[in-house]
Amino acid sequence: MGSLTGRRIVLGVTGGVAAYKAVEVCRRLVDAGAHVAPVLTRGALHFVGRATFDALASEPVQTSLWDEPHPIPHTRLGQGADLVVVCPATARLLSDYRTGRSGDLLTATLLATRAPVIVCPAMHTEMWEQPSVQENVEVLASRGVTVVGPEDGRLAGGDVGEGRLADPATVVTAAEEVLGATRGDAGGDLAGLTVLVTAGGTREPICPVRFLGNRSSGKQGHALVAEAAARGAQVRCVTTQPGTAPAGPGIDVTAVDTAAEMAAAVIAQAVDADIVLMAAAVADFRPVEVAAEKIKKGDGPTEIILEPTVDILAELGRSRINGQVLVGFAAETRDLRQNAVAKLAAKGIDLIVANDVSAPQVGFEHDTNAVLVMDASGGAREVSLADKREVAGVVLDAALAEHRTNRTGNGDVR
Repeated sequence: MGSLTGRRIVLGVTGGVAAYKAVEVCRRLVDAGAHVAPVLTRGALHFVGRATFDALASEPVQTSLWDEPHPIPHTRLGQGADLVVVCPATARLLSDYRTGRSGDLLTATLLATRAPVIVCPAMHTEMWEQPSVQENVEVLASRGVTVVGPEDGRLAGGDVGEGRLADPATVVTAAEEVLGATRGDAGGDLAGLTVLVTAGGTREPICPVRFLGNRSSGKQGHALVAEAAARGAQVRCVTTQPGTAPAGPGIDVTAVDTAAEMAAAVIAQAVDADIVLMAAAVADFRPVEVAAEKIKKGDGPTEIILEPTVDILAELGRSRINGQVLVGFAAETRDLRQNAVAKLAAKGIDLIVANDVSAPQVGFEHDTNAVLVMDASGGAREVSLADKREVAGVVLDAALAEHRTNRTGNGDVR
């Protein structure tokens, strides 16, 4: 069963360039088990086609108060919804919703529902920063509307700035969190468990300006956080990318930068964790000395002496509680299976999740991944190229199976 199974969601799409992303939001909501009723404004139809949503959603698109047999479609939609999501939400929609103006089927539905509402603003930076727009957002938030704010990034026309629609995965996570909170129970197969996840790549300073780092974006780790929270776990996220980490009930985020900071946070928080997922790309070495001033090219050749960082996974292995499941991650460029087996044995952990980051669309900075999940007894599962949230689901399935085995005594209690 998906995290949204049995929930009815009205997906409102307004007339902004970012409307194309609502297609992916629709697909993800349906994949999570939701019944999705799409409501598109006339403006939205200038950017996306009705047929696309007809094919992906749970029922045909509605665009007007007058285009279906039901005499009051907005009331039917509003009263039957468990949640209304507006993605994207234009400046006009935000203004109309705040002031109670009912100019089309979508705004009428918003006024006719008592279900929770999520709005996902998307617009150009100048529009987003307008005091009137910000005031509308603040008022809506004060009334209990969940606002999934825009991100910094490339905008229509080639500009870069704040206003880009939130990632579809972020929108779906917000829906899961809101509905989880309104459900009022502890549903989910991870309910009652504490899951610790690390994410992102550490940065080891060379001088006040430069650092040793890697290409990890934190996306796979954050997908694990979102999936674990949606399945009922209490989640602790230690990340070098706090700005893009999932947020909401049941998620506690700790921001770190260096390997030493991550080690301190993880070792402290792993003491009573049931499952630990070390998805972060932690530096193996750091400079012995950090220059007090910026190192300049004109200073001539510079020698940087490196020393090993703390092996966090090894430390966890030495101090873990009985029944705790430890999951390591390995980014490889060759000999994937052999290297995964070697790391699994060397670390003494329960599971290893390995990927070949030299393959197209796999690993660092991508929204997709392809992994090999191996356990200590030699079992292996290959996950072909898939969305990182889907990969997260497979990894958590494997970790939960290990946890149940340890707790029931059918395997070694470590």
